[in-house]
Amino acid sequence: MTMTVTTDDTVGLSPLVARLARGGQWLRQADRARPWVLDTAVVVVVFLMFCLPDLVQGHDERRELAMRLRRPPLAGMLALQAGLVLPLLWRRRNPSAAFAVITAVFLLQWSLGVVLRADVALLVALYSLTLHGRLRHLAWACACTAVALVLLAVRVSAVVSVWDVLFFLFSTAIAAVAVGLAVRIRRAQLAGLRERAARLEIERDQRSRLAAATERTRVAREMHDIVGHNLAVMITLADAGAYASDAAPERGKQALQLIGETGRQALGELRRMLGVLREEAEAPALSPQPGIADIDALCARIRAAGPSVVYRTSGDMDVPDSGVQLTVYRIVQEALTNSLKHAGAHTRIHLAVTVDATELRIRVQDTGPPDGAGRAGPPNEEGHGLAGMRERAALYGGSVLAGPEHGGGWTLQATLDLTPLPGSQGGTS
Repeated sequence: MTMTVTTDDTVGLSPLVARLARGGQWLRQADRARPWVLDTAVVVVVFLMFCLPDLVQGHDERRELAMRLRRPPLAGMLALQAGLVLPLLWRRRNPSAAFAVITAVFLLQWSLGVVLRADVALLVALYSLTLHGRLRHLAWACACTAVALVLLAVRVSAVVSVWDVLFFLFSTAIAAVAVGLAVRIRRAQLAGLRERAARLEIERDQRSRLAAATERTRVAREMHDIVGHNLAVMITLADAGAYASDAAPERGKQALQLIGETGRQALGELRRMLGVLREEAEAPALSPQPGIADIDALCARIRAAGPSVVYRTSGDMDVPDSGVQLTVYRIVQEALTNSLKHAGAHTRIHLAVTVDATELRIRVQDTGPPDGAGRAGPPNEEGHGLAGMRERAALYGGSVLAGPEHGGGWTLQATLDLTPLPGSQGGTS
């Protein structure tokens, strides 16, 4: 079965309002495609509703005499109607100019004592100027409209009260301005909402990309720590086993057993990580993340590969934050792995972990290769391991410093801030 999901802004509205809303949406789309069509349609409608009746109406002497107005010849009437209606073609592109022309023709018409139904074009022009024009032009437009309406009221004062006419005319003018302002404010609000929605969508996409990049960095760091450490130990054990296979076969067998154990541990950690990354229906069986208590076993694996490791601690090692525990373990793991890879299997490593009240310090120092050749690798090159250690330490307000010793060897010092964050409720897993 296929399900189609659509979005409709008219959901929840009454049928009539929904039809009007859909009609408005269709009209706006058509207007954006061909704006001249709507302007032409407005001119045609005004002509049919207000100009055509004046052209076909018979001559009524009594009405004209009563209102002391006169009927111009057909050519004059067409000229005045054209001056009132045709500028509406530019009511959106240049509303100020269109209003000025219509107002001038309106004043000319009533100064000649001619009444035309096409005078409604003045209200349309005033509405268009309010909606599409510059607001600083609205003040003088209202003043010009007031002058024109006062002239109209004076011309018909013989048969109608001036105040009644002014009340009606000013009410219609104020209504045109009010409607224009309401529509303008509504459009500005909708434009602001659309801009805000677009900005929020961009921010959401940026946050998603940033989260994905952060997660990729975290996964890469974990993979480097797991695979890099265990492979370094396995390679060193394999080399040692190859050398010892002839002179001491039992040492070769022991090396193979250690390689298998290290490989199984690495495979287990990889499975745990991949199980977390996969979106499985059932949660994978996870073992606890390594911590400070597991550093002893880590040192034992490094010793099995050849180096002499001296490990000592100072202070309370029972740090409650499991994130700090994992960070300490990974930093120590990477430091020991680097000593094994670069200083060789015959180096001596001194590892110290010290915990004060609000600070945890790690110091890893090796003696370098026994032949004094120095640390392997290009000088001043910072690999992924050191960058990963600095990233881990930075999560807890710490830092990592590493460099060669004057008498040979390499020293790494890391510091973590154990001060809990405000509102912290314990460690994170």
